[in-house]
Amino acid sequence: MKSRGCLIAAVVLGVLLLLAIGIIAWGVGVRNSIVTLDEAVTSSWAQVESQYQRRADLIPNLVETVKGFANQEQDVLIGVTEARAKVSQMTVTKEVIDDPKAFAKFQASQDQLSSALSRLLVVSENYPQLKSNENFMNLQTQLEGTENRITVERQRFNQTVQLYNTTIRRFPASMIAGFSGFKEHPYFQAKEGSENAPQVKF
Repeated sequence: MKSRGCLIAAVVLGVLLLLAIGIIAWGVGVRNSIVTLDEAVTSSWAQVESQYQRRADLIPNLVETVKGFANQEQDVLIGVTEARAKVSQMTVTKEVIDDPKAFAKFQASQDQLSSALSRLLVVSENYPQLKSNENFMNLQTQLEGTENRITVERQRFNQTVQLYNTTIRRFPASMIAGFSGFKEHPYFQAKEGSENAPQVKF
């Protein structure tokens, strides 16, 4: 009778131990999945940054080319140069994608640079010799391609963030995310008025 009771206790203990191991394994698996998604967000962010850097690198040559033909457009040229300098001064770390305020500040500075570039390209319409300059045409083509890449990478970033944010908000993964300190990442938002198609002429 006593040995039967010990056997039942051993079986119950074994079942509880297996259950505990199963729960721990599940928790580790969920946490590892969240870590993988978080790293995917970081990787996607790096692609966005890379395209913004490519655009920033094109700007000095574009400004110099325009300056050669339209030096009287100082306000526009200064605006582009200052917007680029402001973007370049921002220290962009992984914390930017963890902090909605820092992320919004980053996006606002990039939007200002986009607006300044749009003004520069509109000004170029007034200078036929500039529009026919081979160097300027090449820079415009590169800039247009870069803007398209930025749009694609921002879209991919938002898709990656959506998958990550959805995962950490779903129960029961939300408990693991909460215990581990994972927080939602912000999305890139459309600029106000972006529902209207831009009029860009090259």
